[in-house]
Amino acid sequence: MSLFTHTLHRGKEYLGVWPQERQLAPMFPEYRIMTATRFGVKTLPALITLSLLFQFQFGAAEYWPSVVASVLFLASLPLQGYYWLGKRADTRLPPSLHQWYWQLHEKIAAAGIPVKEPVSRPRYYELGETLSLAFKQLDKSFINDI
Repeated sequence: MSLFTHTLHRGKEYLGVWPQERQLAPMFPEYRIMTATRFGVKTLPALITLSLLFQFQFGAAEYWPSVVASVLFLASLPLQGYYWLGKRADTRLPPSLHQWYWQLHEKIAAAGIPVKEPVSRPRYYELGETLSLAFKQLDKSFINDI
């Protein structure tokens, strides 16, 4: 269970690190997953509460098992997003993105921006940190230059 909770926490950290820029949406699924996870965290508690209240007020007793199953499924959706993000954060970059990570890191360092030492075998989490720093400090056209 500790590994599962670690993955969920890592996914929540990754959600905060990855830049929410539409320019990255065609290249990485993170934008869509993070948008859906944030939306689920905001709206699903209200939807769960409403479905339980409607069942309690207007529903028949024989429908309670299906309502409970639906509520458990709805409650698991944000957890699934956090879990996917946690797994993705710890996944090593493929060779093509590894090269891109190094080029981006060099471009940030060449601009005179203080940056952490690059990782020899980066993961998506480090790519997210680097991209976030680049979007904050560099001109947004850097993504086309690399």
